[in-house]
Amino acid sequence: MEVKQEIRRYIVDNILFGDVGNLDEDIPFHESGILDSMGFLELITFVETKFAIKIPDSELNPENFDTLRKMSSFFEEKLSQKKTL
Repeated sequence: MEVKQEIRRYIVDNILFGDVGNLDEDIPFHESGILDSMGFLELITFVETKFAIKIPDSELNPENFDTLRKMSSFFEEKLSQKKTL
């Protein structure tokens, strides 16, 4: 399954409790109140576990994780780097 779909499903199931609401791929997670700092940590832990990748602390910033689009693109890039190693 595509990374973006996995992240979306995790957010809907575990953070929004089934309420898809306005989970558009460009809505800022923090600004919109979809994720707080604990939610970000839970989501990052889920994706690291699901796709067997580790994200260094230096890359944990809003530019990589503020929207569904940014987060899925970031993890897709990490997965493609992992495949080339």
